[in-house]
Amino acid sequence: MVKTQFGIKDLENLSNVKAHTIRIWEKRYNLLEPDRTDTNIRKYDLYNLKKLLNIAYLYNAGYKISKIASLDSIQIQALIKQNIDGIDSEYLGNIFKSAMFEFDGELFDSTLEQILKEKSFREVFSDIFVPLLNETGVLWHSGTIDPSHEHFISEKIKHSIIVHTAKLKKRTSKDDNKLFTLYLPYKEIHEIGLLYANYELISAGLKTVYLGANTPMNSLKHVLKTKTKVIFVTYFTVLPENDNLEKYLIDFQNEVCTKGLCELWVMGSKASKNIKIKKNITLFKNLKQFTNQIESL
Repeated sequence: MVKTQFGIKDLENLSNVKAHTIRIWEKRYNLLEPDRTDTNIRKYDLYNLKKLLNIAYLYNAGYKISKIASLDSIQIQALIKQNIDGIDSEYLGNIFKSAMFEFDGELFDSTLEQILKEKSFREVFSDIFVPLLNETGVLWHSGTIDPSHEHFISEKIKHSIIVHTAKLKKRTSKDDNKLFTLYLPYKEIHEIGLLYANYELISAGLKTVYLGANTPMNSLKHVLKTKTKVIFVTYFTVLPENDNLEKYLIDFQNEVCTKGLCELWVMGSKASKNIKIKKNITLFKNLKQFTNQIESL
């Protein structure tokens, strides 16, 4: 069953407002209206969650809780609109959270459309989507949200990357000197970072081949049979496991880049681990390093 009721600890995780503060606000100002179980445990619905997200936004913007408590929901929304410049990352992140909890694809799409009038897709991805994905991952593992919520928001972001990449196809250079081949290691399925890397490469006018998730290392050699200069790009999220990181890179050199005609660019959280730098292998600790490298080509 999809989660539609939340405990006070869930609200703390989602809003970054401490549970004891939520209790004080609730008792003193009657800000939220939880249901209670037979054992008197508070349970909050989606309406209360969204209300708390809005209250937290205004509170963090400097408004006193007593002032916020005197406002109804329409007045709160009006005050928020007065205080955001239209592209406030925190507030927009909360809108995307609301879309996630209600499985509201139209809200996601319309919000993204509005943001893109003022921000580039790169800014949207780095300033809003990356923090949202990081937070969603934490919330999923803590049990605050249901896996279906995480899947929904991940697939919406994935689709938006694919759509914006397709719009860039006509700008791709016909320069065949370098071919970027993007793949994920065998049994690795977390594809969003790789999809975005593909977007950046095509945006820069570079030629790419996208192999996608779950690619055995042995399969990579086939690309080198038809191309002379290949830069493989991968994204380590879950795999390889930490104990096997260096072994994977050594195996790549020995099994794929046997003649030194290729390189491997590694992105993802595992790329920031303490790995010895190896010949023809470049590690990018963050997205900015990756985009700087592309711009330097």
